[in-house]
Amino acid sequence: MVALAQAASNLMTKAAAAWPLLGLVVFALAVAVVSLRIRGHRRDRADSDRLARLRITLAEFDAMDDGQFEYALRDLLVRDGWAARKVGRAGDQAADVIGVRTPLGRIVVQAKHTRAGGKVGSSVMYQVKGTAGPAHKADHAVVVTNGSFTRDAMTWGDRHGVRWVDRNRLDRWAHKGRPLHELLALPTRGSRLPWRRVA
Repeated sequence: MVALAQAASNLMTKAAAAWPLLGLVVFALAVAVVSLRIRGHRRDRADSDRLARLRITLAEFDAMDDGQFEYALRDLLVRDGWAARKVGRAGDQAADVIGVRTPLGRIVVQAKHTRAGGKVGSSVMYQVKGTAGPAHKADHAVVVTNGSFTRDAMTWGDRHGVRWVDRNRLDRWAHKGRPLHELLALPTRGSRLPWRRVA
């Protein structure tokens, strides 16, 4: 018992002697954590500022590959206030970018990067309509291309609630800075896609 009391006393003496050093270590760790948070906040603010000024020209889009095009569309949605992420990959069920914004709801974007003069046909519209609601629970479905759409694709999309962004609209959105939801006059969440209506 005496040995135990002696050990406890020694431990307390050593702790008392080490207290200034321990306090210094705790202070240094606190400064490091605060510094990391400040740097992270500055980096986030810089990213937000960069995205707020984001403008992409048609020539820049044309020079991109498919993946870069999808990331660019995601960044443009983020610029416009959507919480967006790139999801495009094999088996993506006709969704390359998905975003959410209150009160507009959920948007699914299918990206179709084309070479010069490329046209997007009706089959893409069918795919997007078939998956946007059932697979992705979307309130809005949009197909975006740096090319153009066939007349049938535009007519079919307009009739069935699949919006389209061709080269001209892409320039107004990406380069001139008009938000996509304004450009396409997207309704709020209460207005559902045709496939979301209750029979």
